[in-house]
Amino acid sequence: MTIILDGKALAKKIKAELKTHIEELQPKIGRPPGLAVLMVGDNPASAAYVRNKERSCKKIGMASFGKHFPAQTSQKELTQVIQQLNEDERVDGILVQLPLPEHLDSVALLHTIHPDKDADGLHPINLGHLVRGEEGLQSCTPAGVMRLLEEYNIELQGKNAVIIGRSILVGKPLALMLLAKNATVTIAHSHTVDLPSVTGNADIVVAAVGKPNLLTKGMVKENAIVVDVGINRVVDEETEKASLVGDVDFENVKEIAEFITPVPGGVGPMTVAMLLYNTVKSYAKKV
Repeated sequence: MTIILDGKALAKKIKAELKTHIEELQPKIGRPPGLAVLMVGDNPASAAYVRNKERSCKKIGMASFGKHFPAQTSQKELTQVIQQLNEDERVDGILVQLPLPEHLDSVALLHTIHPDKDADGLHPINLGHLVRGEEGLQSCTPAGVMRLLEEYNIELQGKNAVIIGRSILVGKPLALMLLAKNATVTIAHSHTVDLPSVTGNADIVVAAVGKPNLLTKGMVKENAIVVDVGINRVVDEETEKASLVGDVDFENVKEIAEFITPVPGGVGPMTVAMLLYNTVKSYAKKV
C-alpha cells in the first residue's frame, strides 16, 4: 500500500504547536510575533497565497503587517519599506511575495531584508549558514519537505536522492539539507541527458520544475519515495475548469511508489507552516 504524505495534516499540527509556543512567549516579550508580507500588483495566485498566509497568522496569534502595492511601485519605494520593517520592533519576519512585476529586481529586495527577519530563508547569509551546516533560517519549501519526511520516519542516510530542478528556491537548498542527512544527492535539470535513467535508480525523487506530469511511472523504481513540489494550474479543454496539479503523474506513479505527496495537500501547506515557524523562531530570540 502506497502511503500518502499528508502535508495538510502535518501543517495543522505544526500551527497548533506554534500557537502554544506563542502563548508561552507572549507574556515574556510583551507582544505577539509579527509577519510582514509585501505584495506588488494583482497576480491572482499571489493574492490567494497572501490571503492564506494572513489567515494562518491570525489562527496562531501572530500579527500580520501585510502591505499591498500597485504594480507600478518603484524599486526605491519598496527598498525603503523593507528598511523601515527591518527597524520595526513589532516585525519578526519579512516576506516579498513572488513573482514581482518585471521592472523590479527581486534579488536586490531580498538582500535588503535583515537576515534575522528573512522569513523565507533566502538571504545569502542564511543560505551560507545552510552550506556550512550552521544554525539559521532555512528556505521554507525545502525545510517543509524535510519536516514531512521526518514526520513519516523516512530514513535518508545512504539513500540515493534525485532532485529535478536546480532553483535557489527549492533544488539547491534541498540538496544541501539532504546531504546533511547523509543522502547521496544528484541534481537533474533541463540539460540532464537521459533523465529516466537518472530518476529510475533513485530511492527518493523530488520533482520541482513546474511542468505537469513531468515524472511518469516509467521513470520511477518500485517502492521509491516521490515528493512533488510542482504547482501547476491546468484548464480542462472540455469543461474549461481549472485545477491544480503537480509535476508528478500522481495516479499512475502512486501505484508503485512507497510514499508520495499529493498536489494539492502535500508540500504546499508545509511551505506556509515553515514560514510561520521561521517567524516564531526569530520572535523567540527576543526572550
